[in-house]
Amino acid sequence: MAKRSMFKSLFGKDKSSEPKATLTRFKLLNNYDSSFTSWDGKIFNNDIVRSCIRPKSNAVGKLHPVHLRTNSDGEVVINPNPNIKYLLRFPNKYMNMQKLLEKMMIQRELTNNAFAFIQRNELGTPIAIFPIPTNNVELYEDKQGDLYMKFFFKSGQYMTVLYDDVIHLRKDFNEHEFFGEDGYNALKNIMKVIDTTDKGIVSAIKNSAVIKWIMKFKAVIRPEDKQVEVQKFADAYLDIENTQNIASTDPRYDLEQVKDNSYVPNEGTINKYEQRLKNFFGVSDAIIQNSFNEDQWNSFYEAEIEPIAKELSDQLTVKLFSKHEIECGNEIVFEASSLEFASMKTKLELKEMVDRKSMTPNEWRKVMNLAAVDGGDVLLRRLDTGESNNLNADEGSDKND
Repeated sequence: MAKRSMFKSLFGKDKSSEPKATLTRFKLLNNYDSSFTSWDGKIFNNDIVRSCIRPKSNAVGKLHPVHLRTNSDGEVVINPNPNIKYLLRFPNKYMNMQKLLEKMMIQRELTNNAFAFIQRNELGTPIAIFPIPTNNVELYEDKQGDLYMKFFFKSGQYMTVLYDDVIHLRKDFNEHEFFGEDGYNALKNIMKVIDTTDKGIVSAIKNSAVIKWIMKFKAVIRPEDKQVEVQKFADAYLDIENTQNIASTDPRYDLEQVKDNSYVPNEGTINKYEQRLKNFFGVSDAIIQNSFNEDQWNSFYEAEIEPIAKELSDQLTVKLFSKHEIECGNEIVFEASSLEFASMKTKLELKEMVDRKSMTPNEWRKVMNLAAVDGGDVLLRRLDTGESNNLNADEGSDKND
């Protein structure tokens, strides 16, 4: 039996097609450009760019999505729907949620936009989530006011889907009404300098290995005469078998020795532009090199990862559930811990959160990289840390006694 392509699994068909009844009513929003095109600068081929993106991608990939339902009495039920629970762990048959989030994060950092398509069955129930690595997106609206996104793929195929079925992450969301602004104008000069310095270093290595001396002739001579003089100098003074330590001068030309670093770009310039690139992506050397301390990681986590977790939570909640389901207390929350790289001292101090009903024993064990235990999901409280009203009542009864 022939295998189904990923495109066919995603859209149910291999050929590029669209619902004609809907497309006949499509129009571009307003009169401005409603399309988004990713920059073809191929910055992902640069090692510095990859090292800047990788920490974010890995950190977001470790976020843990959970379906919560808050009942009318305030009770919180974790993962009440087994289908949603499975979907949040294995969004499609090709990848788990970790890889889907990592892929979306890389796209978000490179193009300031990331897309994933929610596939539904005949009843409208979500059954799969696929990341969409697209070159070009066009936004349309029909007469009923419904929005559609037309995705163009590298294979030349395209597909149009409802915007309500698209998880859309945006970065630098500024002038455009729907898309995050690409970083082309902000990055092009930085990338040009970095690319030029990289080429300059390669040139320096080649030149320092080949060219050792420059002969500057003071008069115009024939090319063949130049070659003769160069060969004479090499035979007389560059031959390793020549044991003489005395060299004579020749007024017909000047000699200049080429130093190994003559073509090496300025180190300060290199560091300056590399730092600008790291600042653009919001990462430090410590984060990139995995040499951070607890405070450095917490700063990175709060500034870069938590906003993404909030955006993912809101997008999945509004796209996976109907308005009525959200009103009934359903939501997707991304559990994450900035304490993952906390010091052992900080982790041990969290025991005070356990006996004050702020953290379950299993949550604390997870921070300590320990397995869960039976009964560890129950919140505990020390007997001497009861509610203030109860304590006041107890004190009053003691006085009366």
